[in-house]
Amino acid sequence: MRLVIQRVSEASVTIEGKLFSSIGTGLMVLVGIAEGDTSADVEWLAAKTAAMRIFPDDNGVMNRSVLEVGGDVLAVSQFTLMASTKKGNRPSYIRAAGHELAVPMYELYCEKLSGLLGKDVKTGQFGADMKVGLVNDGPVTIIIDSKLRE
Repeated sequence: MRLVIQRVSEASVTIEGKLFSSIGTGLMVLVGIAEGDTSADVEWLAAKTAAMRIFPDDNGVMNRSVLEVGGDVLAVSQFTLMASTKKGNRPSYIRAAGHELAVPMYELYCEKLSGLLGKDVKTGQFGADMKVGLVNDGPVTIIIDSKLRE
């Protein structure tokens, strides 16, 4: 499982020209699910997301988590995060999980993260053609892969 986490001052998802969901200050999280990912990957990544200290404290040092600042989270499933670009110029998505695994894993990630934050995680719509907008604050962007654990 792979996440791209961005600290944002605002983020939104629009589907078919209509606002689907939006947040103010918080995290925009792109979620990629790979074949073979398990609930252990979800648990680890949800905990990391909630506790990652990438918001500034009173001294301007990145020392506070989204939980500590009371921020929101918008999580959007994105199978293209699992792309392999090893051969040629057309990415291969063979490592990306199919709907039968990806949908429940994405939903479980959102559920676990919601529990840790004590509030709902806003979402996109799995499989939809979404327009994602955000204002990256910093900019701060972190990539986490549950297989690498680094």
